[in-house]
Amino acid sequence: MSENPALFEAEAEPVEELGPTGRPWPDLPEPRGPKEGPRRAVVIAMTNQKGGVGKTTTTINLGAALVETGRRVLIVDFDPQGSASVGLGVNPHTLDASIYNLLLGRDLNPADVVIDSGVEGLDLLPANIDLSAAEVQLVSEVAREQTLRRVLKPLRSAYDVILIDCAPSLGLLTVNALTASDQVVIPLECEFFALRGVALLTDTIAKVTDRLNPDLEILGIVGTMYDGRTLHSREVLERVVEAFGDTVFHTVIKRTVKFPETTVAGEPITSYAPSSPGADAYRMLAREVLARCPDA
Repeated sequence: MSENPALFEAEAEPVEELGPTGRPWPDLPEPRGPKEGPRRAVVIAMTNQKGGVGKTTTTINLGAALVETGRRVLIVDFDPQGSASVGLGVNPHTLDASIYNLLLGRDLNPADVVIDSGVEGLDLLPANIDLSAAEVQLVSEVAREQTLRRVLKPLRSAYDVILIDCAPSLGLLTVNALTASDQVVIPLECEFFALRGVALLTDTIAKVTDRLNPDLEILGIVGTMYDGRTLHSREVLERVVEAFGDTVFHTVIKRTVKFPETTVAGEPITSYAPSSPGADAYRMLAREVLARCPDA
């Protein structure tokens, strides 16, 4: 009787686990500590001209996750709605000074406007509705696109990472943020209309890179508000990966009721619900950011 050759075949290699983006999860190293020596913060603009895409949520929670790796992080609220300030428990209407005062005047020290967020290692440069006037007032300023860069310059030596929560527009405030930044992270809601605006945003980034900030780079696109149970979310994420490839982070931020709760509590999800899937997702995103941005 002949032997069955199938009995002697080598065992099949284990199949790589695919993440929600349809790609194998990368083998990310454990987050290292911050670099030794003098600090010079990496400035990252969190931007998307469409509102409601999880931009502020991502800014706050990515900042908190980076703090857990030993870094000092500054969040710059650059949205007149003051969402990042509210999300960290600050009442924008009671501020004595804000980012607006730093943009339009030179008599304030930026360090004096910075607020302790309540999370060790995480500080906030707050904003309120006054910032909406800056868009008009800056028009007549010399080098108006460089104003935020001037404000942040003395702060860079005190932090490892500065995250700018941009306004949901492509106006002068966002151009200021892109001009002041080294990298851009684009939070993208896994929804069709959010996808349509990415081309316009990348065009604006290309113009700023060409004319104002040649060192600006897109660090990555992160899918937010993802619901893997719906065909629509899965299709949008698939199309984003097809269009942008490895620019898309492997980490995807799923919908959860915890995120609205953290806004009410005025603290990041990493401290409000430290063992939740949402907190773990932002820790994984922080690992990806550090792997892609060795200077951070």
